[in-house]
Amino acid sequence: MTPRLAAIWAQSADGFIGRDGALPWSLPEDLARFRALTAGHVVLMGRATWDSLPAAYRPLPGRENVVLSRTGSDAPGATVVPGVAEALRFLGERPGWVVGGAQVYQALLHVVDRVEVTDVDVLVGEGVRAPRLGAGWRTVATDPADGGWQTSRTGLGYRFRTLLRA
Repeated sequence: MTPRLAAIWAQSADGFIGRDGALPWSLPEDLARFRALTAGHVVLMGRATWDSLPAAYRPLPGRENVVLSRTGSDAPGATVVPGVAEALRFLGERPGWVVGGAQVYQALLHVVDRVEVTDVDVLVGEGVRAPRLGAGWRTVATDPADGGWQTSRTGLGYRFRTLLRA
């Protein structure tokens, strides 16, 4: 049986999820949502995403961290697996979250049934592109409900969207 797997990311208005190994914005509300949604679950990430986490948050606390790494290099506090098949075997029947980066999203999106996206009202211009969902996905919730924007305490506009595979 395919595991229940969700993906989560924040993306700029022009479709980027990162630049130079980091998030190109400061949005504490998105980080709080990420923590709330992924707490207590397995999180799957690539080596670059693991390396981009501040040392104080590696491994992500309150979650079982799984790092996909072709080289098998060490990730203290996390389980390292060499590929997608091993990650899915490790996950088994437990629900989990794909948390980045771009190659891991691309490799696992075909087994994801839910996506949580934070749209950030900022133009980045270049960097790592957000995954493209294509046909077969439907938005089931937005916050705010009218599809407008909330304002972060940092001044940025943002909104949350939940999408399910149709």
